[in-house]
Amino acid sequence: MTKKIIHIDMDAFYASVEQRDNPSLKGKPIIVGGMPDERGVVSTASYEARKYGIKSAMATKRAVTLCPHLIILKPNFQKYKNVSIKLIEFYKEYTDLVEPLSLDECYLDVTTNKHKIQTATEIAIILKEKIKRELNLTASVGLAPNKFLAKIASDINKPDGLFVIKPHQIDDFIKTLEVKKIWGVGKVTYQKLQKMNIKTCSDLQKLSIIELISCFGKFGETLYDFARGIDDRPVVPHHEIKSIASETTFLHDTKDINFIKKALYQQALRVSERLIQKNISSKTVTIKIKYSDFVQITRSKTLRDYIQNIEEIYKISEKLLAKTEAGKRQVRLVGVSVSNFDIHEKSNKQLDLIL
Repeated sequence: MTKKIIHIDMDAFYASVEQRDNPSLKGKPIIVGGMPDERGVVSTASYEARKYGIKSAMATKRAVTLCPHLIILKPNFQKYKNVSIKLIEFYKEYTDLVEPLSLDECYLDVTTNKHKIQTATEIAIILKEKIKRELNLTASVGLAPNKFLAKIASDINKPDGLFVIKPHQIDDFIKTLEVKKIWGVGKVTYQKLQKMNIKTCSDLQKLSIIELISCFGKFGETLYDFARGIDDRPVVPHHEIKSIASETTFLHDTKDINFIKKALYQQALRVSERLIQKNISSKTVTIKIKYSDFVQITRSKTLRDYIQNIEEIYKISEKLLAKTEAGKRQVRLVGVSVSNFDIHEKSNKQLDLIL
């Protein structure tokens, strides 16, 4: 049976929630994130702010330069989590196969559904209207036979979009898809593909799986499948959490300690969001640093108390960074992870793993 996968991505989620709750912010350029004098980073930018070139993960100081009248709001993760819980309740009215990726992003497998609705498109329309009517927010939705294509589809008509990729459309759709839109293709991989003059999946299809593995290691297998629109990953609602991690590889190796700290803050922010989304806290914080010569080191600290907010996680991460040679040696990757969890809401179910 051909699967019916829905990917739902809330539009500018944190910023949209703030604009909804404070009508005076509507139509204005706002960001949710850290303050410029605190080495802050943009977590979410409203669509009005994006017109100025402001993006997620951008330094707030840079964002203010691009838009001097920018409104900066500190994140209220508990409020965003409450909205996210409501969203999950909506989704589970139609299927139990719900896999959250973050507070604002989710996969649903509606190959079979609780209301015996014939098409996934109808379910998507119902959910979009319900989100708009009951939460006064908009979502962009992608539908496809697999997770990879559904996620790409949800980004095509943003904001408030709906895009469907049917099984017979996959071959034509995938051939013109830019490789930079493939899940897992970060800056480093994309740069390598550019040097190989590979711009679209059609170009990528010309390489054998052996050639791709030779160039990209195990990820070469994934590239081979994704370039053909193949993705067998199931929508998995429950996993056991052992750790939550986030990392980024720089386009160019750097000694710029302020740049490294900003990247570290962004990874700590992502980890904090995931802890809040799961309603769990952690005692152990670990940072990972990979130098330009590919030597990789970790530094960890285990606390007496459980934590989950960004300020505490970043404060510890920054202290751990000081115990590395970052700033003295060229760095190519930074990451933050947390482990040793405390579960606030006891449940007989396993916790969802956010990757």
